[in-house]
Amino acid sequence: MKKIHFAVVGCGHIGKRHAALINVNPQAELTATIDIKEPSDLDIEKLNVPHYFSLTDFLSSNSNTDVVVIATPNGLHDTQAIECIKAGKHVVIEKPMALTTTGAQNIIDTATRYQKNVFVVMQNRFSAPVAWLKKIIDDNFTGEIFSVQLNCFWNRDERYYQPATNNWHGTKDLDGGVLFTQFSHFIDIFYWLFGNIKNIHAVLHSYKQLAAFDDSGVVTFSFGNNSIGCLNFSTAVWNKNFESSITIIAETGTIKIGGQYMDTVEYCDIKNYTMPALTTSTIQNDYGHYKGSAFNHHFIIQNVIDVLYNNASIAATAEEGLKVVSIIENIYKSAERMC
Repeated sequence: MKKIHFAVVGCGHIGKRHAALINVNPQAELTATIDIKEPSDLDIEKLNVPHYFSLTDFLSSNSNTDVVVIATPNGLHDTQAIECIKAGKHVVIEKPMALTTTGAQNIIDTATRYQKNVFVVMQNRFSAPVAWLKKIIDDNFTGEIFSVQLNCFWNRDERYYQPATNNWHGTKDLDGGVLFTQFSHFIDIFYWLFGNIKNIHAVLHSYKQLAAFDDSGVVTFSFGNNSIGCLNFSTAVWNKNFESSITIIAETGTIKIGGQYMDTVEYCDIKNYTMPALTTSTIQNDYGHYKGSAFNHHFIIQNVIDVLYNNASIAATAEEGLKVVSIIENIYKSAERMC
């Protein structure tokens, strides 16, 4: 069986994670890395593949590559994805898909025109507790959903916003805000489970004042027919990440999934239902002080292969990525800011 050839643009922590997972998948092969820095500065010389200092140089090299993984700063995702698609490549886009709905829609329109696939990295969907919760809700075990509370409380302090080493973190044009960079995974989970939100009202504030945007907020909204919800988020938590949790109050059940990445079932009380044993991973991607993300990116790579070989369904589609961007954009547009 012919291997699927991948290139990775953006070789920071998450880009290197993708490259490593491509290398260990027997159906995949890494053909190139692209980054403005030297391989030795990125600690990727051991990958032993051609390295390019610009995406344009790579795309003009006639590299035998099927898929480009885009792991660059958020504000570059849409333009780089479109450039790759026009060059005949499928794309895997790290979250967020873009920083505007216009940018996300432009990706979709280009992919349709050039008949290429777009995969959005939302790996927390593959968490066993989240997948279980999806089935519980789809099978209507809980009856009518009354309310949902989403809590995202992490730490991002001076160690993260270091201009000398992370010059895009905290900027409006390349980072975009904590709902894009830190918490879009959990907004995606909400959308995946319950659909779009409406009647949004947000109050935002910056306590640490380390970035060009607010670090904390409270958002209220409604969804479905009579359901209400709230999102409480902050990156001003002292010293280390606290939790990302979702609590569901429903007609015939109450459920809470918590942990740093919504990877632990903390409470389950459902009428006439016995909680099954779930296989969960305690491994996290090791990015130093900030662990970064759940350890599920290998599912993304395998999904790409399954789609291209076996016509499987895309795990997180471009249209879903667009909806997450739209929800975040609408939250920011609705926001009042504390003085």
